Amino acid sequence: MKKSILVLLTILLVVPNMLLAATPTIEDLQKQISDIAKELDELSNRVDKPERHAALDRINFYGDLRNTVDSVHYKNLVYSPGIKMNYPGAGIINVPMSAGPKESDLNNDVLYTTRLRLGMKAKIAENMDFSGRLTMYKNWGDSTTTKVFDSWNAFTMDGTDSGSTSGDWLRVERAFFDWRDIGGSNFYLSIGRRPSTYGPPTNFRENELRGGTPSGHLVNFNFDGVTIGYHLSELTGVEGQTVRFCYGQGFESELGNGSLFNDDITKNLEDTHLGGFNIDVFNDGQTFVQATLFRAQNVVDGFKGSFAFPAQMMAQFAPTINQDGQNFENMNFEVRYTPTTVIGDINLAALGFSREEDNGFVWFGSLAWTQLNPNGKAGMFGGMGTSAVYTFDGDGNIDSITAEDDKTQNGYGVYVGIQVPAPMGKFGLEYNYGSQYWTPFTQAQDDVVGSKLATRGHAGEAYYIFDINSNAFLRIGAIYYDYQYSGSGSPVGKPEKVSDIQDGKAYSLLPVADTAWDAYAKLTMKF
Repeated sequence: MKKSILVLLTILLVVPNMLLAATPTIEDLQKQISDIAKELDELSNRVDKPERHAALDRINFYGDLRNTVDSVHYKNLVYSPGIKMNYPGAGIINVPMSAGPKESDLNNDVLYTTRLRLGMKAKIAENMDFSGRLTMYKNWGDSTTTKVFDSWNAFTMDGTDSGSTSGDWLRVERAFFDWRDIGGSNFYLSIGRRPSTYGPPTNFRENELRGGTPSGHLVNFNFDGVTIGYHLSELTGVEGQTVRFCYGQGFESELGNGSLFNDDITKNLEDTHLGGFNIDVFNDGQTFVQATLFRAQNVVDGFKGSFAFPAQMMAQFAPTINQDGQNFENMNFEVRYTPTTVIGDINLAALGFSREEDNGFVWFGSLAWTQLNPNGKAGMFGGMGTSAVYTFDGDGNIDSITAEDDKTQNGYGVYVGIQVPAPMGKFGLEYNYGSQYWTPFTQAQDDVVGSKLATRGHAGEAYYIFDINSNAFLRIGAIYYDYQYSGSGSPVGKPEKVSDIQDGKAYSLLPVADTAWDAYAKLTMKF
């Protein structure tokens, strides 16, 4: 295009000179063309730079790349499957599905993973911006996007994609706009896939600024929704005070869920709605106090997701595939999990405090509460915080599945930590505890053993962050898990004592760990 314009302008400028000049020489013409070309190049450069700058300014890309090596070890890993059955005249009894508890250790000495996050920002107007983030998180040598269902951590679904190793796909972790100072007021509106992961105080262990809005102790979960906020500082005089109402949807019960069959299963389902308040009580850049109140309504027995059905479980529910005496136990069937019924509601609340001192010392604490409100219904894996009870007909077929009880169950969690300046970087210590019915929404936390903050029991972490330069750091550390109850991170099923499962007094359809530890080294580079 530039060459065509150059030739055209040359002709327009040169031809009149040729007509007016008496006897132009070839040297004169060549010099005129050379001068014109230089002027056009200079004008073109002047135009290209602002055009290129303006185009690039429309969207600004940035990101980080993290490569991790983990060494993961499970101690006293027990598999003791069983169900609760309702026998006429005998009531509810525990029925084992194996000869007895199978207990062993498991060591994954070397596990490599790569996480790529591409952030996006664009200015739409003076008071309106777009933000987004694409994430790839994979373990080396695997891009199948599904994992064998041996724990709830292996269940890849919409809310956990960013923290679950799901292959070499770039997934949309965040995509939303902010509309600030609406009508000259202190109100703002934000709609889209929410920034609901890596909230305070979990950002300290990640060595980054506040990454999400809600308390990271209570919520680390992707969801789509709306936030309406108001900056209260001008009214109250309290620095950094902001109140936000957040609404979202965690499950769509009809579209894409086989609703056109209009059968008993799809009739039992309803949309899962999420809503609550997230309040920055005080924030002066050093001291931060936050309150989060949250409710999940019409929670179903497992959100839409996919996994590879384990051959070990297939052997419990259906005959193993045989051909000429050959067992194909290494073949797993990839399935899309569809919930069967609404099992109840969940209420959650947390109050957190953090302080960053002038000398770099950081300390924080968070106290949180969760409440499970079951409705007496259950799916294959149980009801809300309660076991599934199977009733069979005279032919040995399942006649119904109900919840063992509909009692409201309260749980609580504690999370504390410090971070201190150290040679070449900083050193951190963290501890968290969760009670029997502790059920936060932190399933998208990318700890490979499972979200440490969802642990029903004790978890401790120590780490050292080495600052390589302003855009790169190495984090070396270890997490130790001491599980007291089963089902960490899931509202489905009754949390049984790990010791009871080991002794054969209780059962679990999924393997249960007694203790586990993960030693890691994470190299992160920002760009």
